[in-house]
Amino acid sequence: MAERIAITVNAQPVETTTECSVAAAVMKTQGLGTHQSVTGQTRGPLCGMGVCFECRLTINGTPQQRSCQTLCQAGMRVDTSTGPAFVPTPAVPPLLKREFDVLVIGAGPGGLAAADSAAHAGLSVGLVDDNPHFGGQIWRHDDTKPPTRPSRPSITFLNKTQVLFALDGSTLLADSHDAALALGYKHLILACGAREQFLPFPGWTLPGVFGAGGLQSLVKSGYPIKGQRVIVAGSGPLLLAVAEYLRQRGADVRLIAEQTSRWNLARFTGSLLWSHPTKLVEACKLGWRLRGIPFCAGCWPVRAEGFERVTAVTLTDGRKMWSEPCDALACGFGLIANLELPMLLGCAIAEGFVKVDDYQRTSIPNVYAIGELTGIGGLDKAIVEGQIAGAVVSGRMEHVQRRQRQLVKARSFVARLAEAFALREELHHLADRETIVCRCEDVTFAQLSRHANGRDAKLQTRCGMGPCQGRVCGPAVEFLFGWTSDSVRPPIFPTSLGNLAGS
Repeated sequence: MAERIAITVNAQPVETTTECSVAAAVMKTQGLGTHQSVTGQTRGPLCGMGVCFECRLTINGTPQQRSCQTLCQAGMRVDTSTGPAFVPTPAVPPLLKREFDVLVIGAGPGGLAAADSAAHAGLSVGLVDDNPHFGGQIWRHDDTKPPTRPSRPSITFLNKTQVLFALDGSTLLADSHDAALALGYKHLILACGAREQFLPFPGWTLPGVFGAGGLQSLVKSGYPIKGQRVIVAGSGPLLLAVAEYLRQRGADVRLIAEQTSRWNLARFTGSLLWSHPTKLVEACKLGWRLRGIPFCAGCWPVRAEGFERVTAVTLTDGRKMWSEPCDALACGFGLIANLELPMLLGCAIAEGFVKVDDYQRTSIPNVYAIGELTGIGGLDKAIVEGQIAGAVVSGRMEHVQRRQRQLVKARSFVARLAEAFALREELHHLADRETIVCRCEDVTFAQLSRHANGRDAKLQTRCGMGPCQGRVCGPAVEFLFGWTSDSVRPPIFPTSLGNLAGS
């Protein structure tokens, strides 16, 4: 139950609740701009999930805190002025050691299913997630969804906890609150999920330009959207789910712009009739709930307009351009798997996903991968894979075969999604010379274009070396230039030197 509390933002009192994120509280009272970039541009939150680091604020005297991942507490002091990147650590935090039979990283639907399945046999399970609440993007802050805390007593919940790197072959180091955790395991299930893919275009760094799922996440954490004019654009089924959610919260959704063609959508919809009829029914129901909102296929954004915040977006259908006034642009071009931890552990990767066998086992012994890590396939696939992995590590092989039959069907949906929503060629040419590609370091398209490869560009421009560590610009430069990076260095998230010293 949310409690009414008071915090201060730039020394001014602000009333909010304990279920509201600091980012949402600041945007409600101070406007969409939450901090200044390295070149002095006003920036606001983008991803809403702790990936982009564009929501960094000074909280209770500690700078560079991700405000979208921090819930408000009574008496909290928030400062939006630019603070130092690093502050002295007064003391090395304690290193707490925990041992589990099964350690699950990620508490979305797949991770929750894996934890519940593994704990069914009485195994001790540690469930780790870096968000304040469990449930992932789909179930978090949604009372209509299943309970996000399985009731089995052998599950230990570790929220607001980030895995940094592996101490050895059976222990991970994690940053949790004011302590470092050494998490030992016999079996490790990776359910790290996915993040939105962002493609740079002129104006995409304006406050008010959010990821599609990013705006949804911020609204779930307390940002008021009622009455605001919203354009939803990009690619994939997430656009429809976001538009419905925002409309339910009172947003004036003006348009849904889907970059894939009507022909691709028609072919995809037709394939569902015989392969996944229940999904077709769900899509029809969703379409009915979205009635009245214009849907434009083969349409994409080319420019966000405004000064200090977005006020309109220029769209094109390949034949003509037009401008749509808006207060917010929710824009995402599909999802990409969060591969940093699997890569750091040495798991084999193929075509952007973790390679697994029929039992969700990776190339590393006793390490399993599920959900979006193995292919972007949505809720059903993640849950079934989680149930299989949990059953395998707990030795309940009799439960695996039935789930595998379900998984064959769920995985067939992955290929259909990828084909239907493949990004069109025109999107490679959205950025102009002055478009910022690396938001952390304000590196432009022109600066990157001078270099022959990603390594050279990184050394000369610092592209990918900011707080997000390439999570936003990495996929962007791969899409724009074909530059890939197959290396991940620990720690995979920024952390205090004290946490590293104590390990």
